[in-house]
Formats: sequence, structure tokens, C-alpha cells
Amino acid sequence: MRLTRRALLGLLGVAGLPAWALEPLLARNAPAGIDPRPYLVSEKFDGVRALWDGQALKFRSGRTVTAPAWFLADLPRQPLDGELWMGRRSFDALSAAVRRTEPVDAEWRLISYRVFELPAGEGDFERRAAKLATMAGGVVMPVQQQRLYSNAELRARLKQVVDAGGEGLMLHRADAPLASGRSDLLLKLKPLADAEALVVGHEPGKGRLAGQLGALEVQTPEGLRFKLGTGFSDAQRRDPPPIGATVTYRYRDLTPSGKPRFASFLRVAEAF
Repeated sequence: MRLTRRALLGLLGVAGLPAWALEPLLARNAPAGIDPRPYLVSEKFDGVRALWDGQALKFRSGRTVTAPAWFLADLPRQPLDGELWMGRRSFDALSAAVRRTEPVDAEWRLISYRVFELPAGEGDFERRAAKLATMAGGVVMPVQQQRLYSNAELRARLKQVVDAGGEGLMLHRADAPLASGRSDLLLKLKPLADAEALVVGHEPGKGRLAGQLGALEVQTPEGLRFKLGTGFSDAQRRDPPPIGATVTYRYRDLTPSGKPRFASFLRVAEAF
């Protein structure tokens, strides 16, 4: 029997386990004119989300990360939430490294654990972030948080990060309690917005693309369907993401009906 997410969360509650053990806090896209004053702002690291429960390191899917013993020994005996990170513009190399069933030591020497939340911490996010800042050492690198006081400051910081090869910014409500699931308590700000959708169909290509993928038909979590026809490599058109896969796409903004404008395929959303 396949359980719904709500049912799984209910079972966690019965078992006395916190909701973040199944579903950590996930970000929504920030509106263009947002006032950053209620938030703590940090760089968005393009890494692989990983949760440490004090004993085991796991992907969002719940699968255990096969990390070297020395890496795990550097982690404290309390829960942490963060990103495994190898550096800017290094996602593909990182993804390959953390998915191996046998970790390659030389690869893991390049990986740090950029932590941004204490899943079992007390107080609001500002208080939890202050405690995290004291935990630097070894592979653990707390994400630096800062206050910005205008949208102009926010845009300048975004440009600085992107010009240096970064992906964007994260805005976490300073007064936020611990939470799980996708929420307005956590926002992401990037030059182009991104989101995830489920592949529900393949449209065959025409002309130059005959015999290959022309477009993916995808469906958002809200049930909206549309097509992704750009952003694919030749190899991806020959062997497209299968029906049932989750993909990440980029877009400029939304139409009045809620569909993304100028949407393009970015990558398969790794389940890990």
C-alpha cells in the first residue's frame, strides 16, 4: 500500500518523530519587490540537501548517504540540516560523488556540509542561526546569514553572488519557528525562478528532431500542465527523462493563468 505524504507525516507523529525527519522546510520563489527586512539572507548553495539526525546522514528521500567514516566523525551528535557542497558550478561532480555506493576519498575531501538549520533547536530562526554559527569546524560550515534593509540592497547582493558564480539567495524569516514542507517562511531569489514538475508525457520531435524528444509534458504539484520544449542536450532528446520522473525547470515569470513564461528544462530532480 502506498501512503500519502500526509499519512506518512501522521505516522511520524504517532511514532513520536518530528515532521522534518520526513520532509524538511522547502523554499518558494521570492516575489521581485520583496522587502528583506523580516528575513535573514544567505547565499543559495547549489548542492545536495542532506539531513544529519545525530547518527546517520540522509538525503531528502530518506536514503542514507554513503559518506566516508572520517566525514561522519566530524559531525556533532545533534540534528543538522544543510547542503553537501563542492563549490560553485560543481553540481554535476558533486551529484556523482555523493551517489556512489563506495565513496571516493579524494572527492569527499572537496565536499563540505553547509548547514543552515538546527531541526531540533529552540527559539526562532534568528536564535537557531546564532547557535549554528558557533558550530564551525571540520567539514561543518554554517551558512552565513545577514540582514539587508531594502530591496535595492537585496538586488545588489544577488548580483554580487551571481557575478561570482553563485546561484542566488535564500531568505528565511528571522522569526520563523521550526517548520517542514514548502512554505513562505523560506524563499529563494534567483535571476530566473525555478520549480519542479512531474513528467506525464513525451511529445515526439519533428524535422531536425524527428525520432527524438520534441517536448516533455509536465504537471505541477497544483495540477497545472504545460510543455517543456527547450533546454535539452542532444543526448537528453535521444534518451529523455521517463514518465513519472520529476524535473526542474526555469522560467521568467507566470501568466495570469499561472503558467510559467519561457520555461526551459534544467535537469532531472535527483531523488537520491
